[in-house]
Amino acid sequence: MKTLDSIPTSKIERASKLVKTGVKIGGNYVKYYGKKLVDNPNAKEDLDKDNAEDIYDGLKSLKGSALKVAQMLSMEKNLLPSAYVEKFSLSQFSVPPLSAPLVRKTFKKYLGKYPEEIFDAFEKDSVNAASIGQVHRAEKDGKEIAVKIQYPGVADSISSDLALVKPVAIKMFNLKGKDSEKYFKEVEHKLIEETDYILELEQSQEITEACAVIPNMQFPSYYKELSSERILTMDWMKGVHLGEFTKTDFDSDLGNTLGQALWDFYMFQIHKLRRVHADPHPGNFLVSDEGTLIAIDFGCIKQIPEEFYVPYFELAKEENINNEKVFMEKLYELEILTPTDSQQELEFFTALFKEMLTIFTSPFHKETFDFGDEQFWSKIANLSERYSNDEQIRKMNGNRGSKHFLYINRTFFGLYNLLHDLKAQVEVNHFKQFMD
Repeated sequence: MKTLDSIPTSKIERASKLVKTGVKIGGNYVKYYGKKLVDNPNAKEDLDKDNAEDIYDGLKSLKGSALKVAQMLSMEKNLLPSAYVEKFSLSQFSVPPLSAPLVRKTFKKYLGKYPEEIFDAFEKDSVNAASIGQVHRAEKDGKEIAVKIQYPGVADSISSDLALVKPVAIKMFNLKGKDSEKYFKEVEHKLIEETDYILELEQSQEITEACAVIPNMQFPSYYKELSSERILTMDWMKGVHLGEFTKTDFDSDLGNTLGQALWDFYMFQIHKLRRVHADPHPGNFLVSDEGTLIAIDFGCIKQIPEEFYVPYFELAKEENINNEKVFMEKLYELEILTPTDSQQELEFFTALFKEMLTIFTSPFHKETFDFGDEQFWSKIANLSERYSNDEQIRKMNGNRGSKHFLYINRTFFGLYNLLHDLKAQVEVNHFKQFMD
């Protein structure tokens, strides 16, 4: 793959790159309207494909938060046409890496030495290049080491990048009014945290030390003396990416073991630590030869405040969902319903969230839950399809819920998907034995 010798870092450079992308998209629409005039049945499909290609090509050279937003959107499979999901999902794995001279320059700036002066061996070609940084393999004192290097300018361009992405997101998610700003601020805050590798090192050490009690989980050790705000050094962990593992013909008992470890890992963080690894996509987990699950990235950690935690998990109880008075109270506490809602909005969103929560919280209503159950997934898919095509939602204010929903819902959606890929049956309350 071609490497990058530089990344646009100034606001003007980055904006002009997106303007060029916008011109290409304009050209795609001209072609689309031409095809419509001659009744080409593939016109819309071709438009989506061309737009996805041009948007992705524009974002991948910018790297950073704009590309990270594309990665997040690729996980929300029900929100975008398949052409976008397919292309944006590449942002997790297939992004042009930095060239060797740029890597050396970054080391000199942030650790005061070149990589060959620090490590006994350092592979100049990255093993994995993603939205915010890339990973290199190294050796020191007989140990295999993974070194994550952040792309230049990423941290400084978050606010301006999000301002450029915002108009697309507002249209896509039907966000109206000034309240939508709280969601963008939440994303901005988390992205700023993700670019602070000193914070990531601290969080990684604290969470992995606490979660060491979870059976069948493994974590790398981190090296503070070989890290800085833009370089993070840890053990090289051997294993197969979870996404690749789930495509193999794996043993169902192993799937259950890995699924139980994953469930316990997340429930322990949420209920004991009140902060959680909020980026559960397959690229952040490995399966070892010994059949253990390895968590390798703690850049995105979501703190769960008490005022959100309590009503959120009270709504996970079946008796509260079926108690109209309690249910409505919790919807107001979680900002799903607001004092300014019309009667129509109250009725519509109360019914919508009752149906959603009845399905999404069903794993909590049993002692054992089978995430491979296709009935469960068809209910989710049917609900999503029905409401994504509902014209009534488009006419209403899409700003629903506390800002904390963004990353907590993303966590649960990602966790459920991973457990589904593992076809795992889990003991729902198994994690409680590790809470003392």
